[in-house]
Amino acid sequence: MATVGDFMLERIKQWGVRRVYGYPGDGINGILAAFGRQEGDDAIEFVQTRHEEMAAFMACGHAKFTDEVGVCLATSGPGAIHLLNGLYDAKLDHQPVVAIVGQQKRASLGASYQQEVDLVTLFKDVAGEFVQMASSPEQVRHLIDRAFRIAQARNCVTCVIVPNDIQEEDAVRTPPREHGSTFSGVGIARRALVASDEALQAAADVLNAGSKVAILAGAGAHGATDELIEVAELLDAGIAKALLGKAVVPDDIPFCTGTIGMIGTEASERVMKECDTLLMVGSSFPYAEFLPQEGQARAVQIDIDGAMLGLRYPMDVNLAGDAAATLRALIPLLKKKDQRSWRERIERNVEQSWRTLEERANEAGKPINPQRAFSELSPRMPQNVILTGDSGSVAAWYALHLRIKRGMLASLSGGLATMGSAVPYALAAKMAHPGRPVIALAGDGAMQMNGMNGLLTIARHWQRWSDPTLVVLVLNNRDLNFVTWEQRGMQGEPKYAPSQQLPDFSYAAFAHMLGLAGERVEDPEQLGAAWERALSAGKPFVLEVLSDPNIPPFPPHIVAKQAEQYKEAIAKGDAEGADVQRGMGQQGAGA
Repeated sequence: MATVGDFMLERIKQWGVRRVYGYPGDGINGILAAFGRQEGDDAIEFVQTRHEEMAAFMACGHAKFTDEVGVCLATSGPGAIHLLNGLYDAKLDHQPVVAIVGQQKRASLGASYQQEVDLVTLFKDVAGEFVQMASSPEQVRHLIDRAFRIAQARNCVTCVIVPNDIQEEDAVRTPPREHGSTFSGVGIARRALVASDEALQAAADVLNAGSKVAILAGAGAHGATDELIEVAELLDAGIAKALLGKAVVPDDIPFCTGTIGMIGTEASERVMKECDTLLMVGSSFPYAEFLPQEGQARAVQIDIDGAMLGLRYPMDVNLAGDAAATLRALIPLLKKKDQRSWRERIERNVEQSWRTLEERANEAGKPINPQRAFSELSPRMPQNVILTGDSGSVAAWYALHLRIKRGMLASLSGGLATMGSAVPYALAAKMAHPGRPVIALAGDGAMQMNGMNGLLTIARHWQRWSDPTLVVLVLNNRDLNFVTWEQRGMQGEPKYAPSQQLPDFSYAAFAHMLGLAGERVEDPEQLGAAWERALSAGKPFVLEVLSDPNIPPFPPHIVAKQAEQYKEAIAKGDAEGADVQRGMGQQGAGA
């Protein structure tokens, strides 16, 4: 007789799951035993991570790079608690993730038993769309079905909690046909909503009337690349990208202005300041100060989630629907513009932005300007590469210096902006796409949080991949760099060394110790060749770059705006004041 644990694996397999990320514990022993009893080539793989937080990050990364539901598994008590950061990452980036969590035996609940935590309450915020605890084997079928269906339908996190005694009971595949039973099924129809004809015409009227149209595309516009480009061609518009939308539109399109915001390009800032019409597609970009001033532009927004419409800017027309389907319905209603002066201005600004960034990347550093690591990577990126970025200064250089081409995938932690996600994201990407090259971009702070442990898992699995190319770039500057610059630029305070300095460590040597490849680079002239060696190594590679912490991780036009705050921090006695002045000068802010 199959157990509930066996049935759970059978059921999630019917939902298309082929891989579960997790960490063991006695609260899920019944499910782990079921993994061990699986037979056949289609058995679900259990991927042991080094920490439950990484399991949740990997489930989120899996969802981002596959358009499938990511699944993570953890024991009760501390294991469940450890999942939370990665699950909040998925929640804030609207990714479908199902967390399966163990619990103490039902008889012990309410007795202050060891590791007993009120898990329904614990997960109520992060998995608020659906979190339920099984109280009988008859429930498990519909709990699994609803968790997967809701996660997919609403792009959210859901959670099923299973006490460990239930996991070992006899499975009930078909509940008794009696009052109170429910008979759920597998399968979901993807949302492809399109607004009414009247709403589409109203949106077209706004867009057709504009003479300086700007488009802002976010992660919700993935899959709508061709439609976005066609709309921009019709409207002679420029396309700016939110950070999570970096791979939505290729950067080799001359009217793609790049990322927007604090780590956005000057071309994107100008297109927003000067436009008279805004089309926002699949984005909840939070920093309204980088959008047109209220009253400056008429606006149209498209979002699959009606609750996100009109949240960042007062829209004239809101369209609830799938980005690609809605744009396809909108295109026949748009009139071809001939606003060449506007388009030409956008393209000139784009060219100037790239020139300025290239100049800044080639400035000297002590020992290496971190921007150079990214500008040397950009032309060497394989056509089908998957990029994962971490939070911190690397996110700035990722946003500004990497020119995404069609066919590439890229993501980082957007809404939560949590450190420690790049390496687990990369692992999930590699396991889902073992034939594609993957590059993880991390700072030394993120590596010391999660990345080094992630290398252990990479060492365990890499020989199974058809293409073993997985490069982890580590910017080693011995500093929690982005926060250091926020202390200077937002508070006008000097760097606080006890909170900001990191212990030095040889990440490349650690890679060698694990049987991986690695190289420590201290000369900027060696970066290009080092990238080529990393990408052709035939095994995972850690590229450790000794980088200058005193290059401000912001584009030149933002650095110039914050110059007074930086100077105030220096005047208060920043120990690295001379190098800060040098870095500001190189970035165009003056001394």
